[in-house]
Amino acid sequence: MKILSDFIAVILFFTTYILTKNIIWATAVAVVIGVLQAAFTWMKYKKLDTMQWVSLILIVVFGGATIIFKNPRFIMWKPTLLFWFGMLALASSHLLGKNGLKALMGKELSLSDSVWQKLTYAWLTFLFIMGVINLIVAYTFSEEVWAYYKFIGSTALMLVFFLGQGIYLSRHLPQEK
Repeated sequence: MKILSDFIAVILFFTTYILTKNIIWATAVAVVIGVLQAAFTWMKYKKLDTMQWVSLILIVVFGGATIIFKNPRFIMWKPTLLFWFGMLALASSHLLGKNGLKALMGKELSLSDSVWQKLTYAWLTFLFIMGVINLIVAYTFSEEVWAYYKFIGSTALMLVFFLGQGIYLSRHLPQEK
């Protein structure tokens, strides 16, 4: 459900950008939606998880900076920082001898430790690469190309990664009898 709500925020950001060709307006929509999503989650569950806090702080700080300084570079950094924060959290838990992915998904999936470790390395690599690609697009191409990449390119890369992960996992899941 959280992924769907995050995708709604991206859709509204992109739709606003397409309709107005104004990244400041699109960013303002993203900030409002981010705050509303956090408020709704807080009212419903009385808590936000760590990544929800990070996402909220990033959208308010970097979205706010984009609006105040009228500089789209701030909002263009947000996806990279979110990807790299996730990477840092996974790497930190791995270095501390824990498996962050297993802690998050271990109740739903029964996998060997070696599979969890390979998944962690895949996620670390994916999150790093996604952050780098975002910066390359942000600094090499126009604001409009970045907006399209954010909506279409980034989403497509995530879907391909999730599909690949699903195929990999299907070979390692216990077979039902």
